Amino acid sequence: MLSLTVNVKRTYRIAVCIFFFIAGLTYSSWACRIHDIKAHFGLNNAGLGSVLFALPIGLMVSLPVSGWMVTRLGSRRVLIAAGLIFPFILGMIGLTTHIWQLVIILFLFGFMNNVFEIAMNTQAVGVEALYGRSVMASFHGLWSLAGFTGVGIGTLAVNLNWPVALHFWIIGATCWLLVLGSWKYLLPEDAPAEAQPLFAKPDRQILQLGLIAFASLVTEGTMFDWSGVYFQKVVQVPESLTTVGYIAFMGTMAGGRFLADRIVTRFGVKRVLQCAGTISTTGLLLAIFFPDIYTATLGFLLVGIGVSSIVPLVLALAGKSKTLPPGVAIAAVSTVGFLGFLIGPPLIGFIAEALNLRWSFALIALFGTGTIFLASKMD
Repeated sequence: MLSLTVNVKRTYRIAVCIFFFIAGLTYSSWACRIHDIKAHFGLNNAGLGSVLFALPIGLMVSLPVSGWMVTRLGSRRVLIAAGLIFPFILGMIGLTTHIWQLVIILFLFGFMNNVFEIAMNTQAVGVEALYGRSVMASFHGLWSLAGFTGVGIGTLAVNLNWPVALHFWIIGATCWLLVLGSWKYLLPEDAPAEAQPLFAKPDRQILQLGLIAFASLVTEGTMFDWSGVYFQKVVQVPESLTTVGYIAFMGTMAGGRFLADRIVTRFGVKRVLQCAGTISTTGLLLAIFFPDIYTATLGFLLVGIGVSSIVPLVLALAGKSKTLPPGVAIAAVSTVGFLGFLIGPPLIGFIAEALNLRWSFALIALFGTGTIFLASKMD
């Protein structure tokens, strides 16, 4: 009976991991072709920033809707639907021929991304409850590993001169196959706390955790959307090497997330968060002041290490909230954090146009210092 229970728990965990992988693969595939889409439409930095703003707008609109959908229909149903629709929207991005079409599709991309995030994190809460210990970092590690995989495929697509549409539809079809092979093994029910509303007025601790997640995900979002452009315009590498910085970032972020639980056990959450903010800031400053391919790549490696543990840790802490049910607290922190993920990139575009892309990254370094400050105020 014990063996059967362990096998069932493992099956649920693997299924949820697959959906985290789908989410990461889909988003990273979009991110690694942004510079191609920018060139295709002839956008400058400010223009790209304006277009990218459709993503956070979609997120904002989805907030009450996604919460209602997950509580009304259950995270399982919503996650299955999102797993099919989100990659489809990715494919539609590749078919856009006008700016207004791109803006509409990116709005839908941001909308569905948030629905996906809330549903899969709710499933993760249920799996964590079955295990009786923190396993959240491993889920986010799969998301990062998927991002690393996505950019690897994207690099191959660029080198083989694949059209963006072909690349995106191949990814979409792959994700659909993964959904069809795993949906039956998702948790049939959410954790008991999920019967309550997903969104509630946050207390001081949840707000603090949300701000830490926001600061970290501003950095992550910028690295996703602007790393290729940074290496192309600032570091001035050949076209075939524009994804080097992104690969370095994603590689260390994925590795760091798989190690996060062990590191926290030894040093404690507060100390790890402070060190993470310091490492992230150091990496960004290195890439800013020494924009050579070697130093910039090293800087991006450090940024990946720095941000790797932050979001999984704050979500795990949110799940232990004494004032809100785990699902409600995690949804609140995840939503605030992911807003930073989507706001950061367009903000960089506007600043890059007013100043330049290199120094606009200095703003992101300030968010790293914000993480250090907020972590130091934790109880």
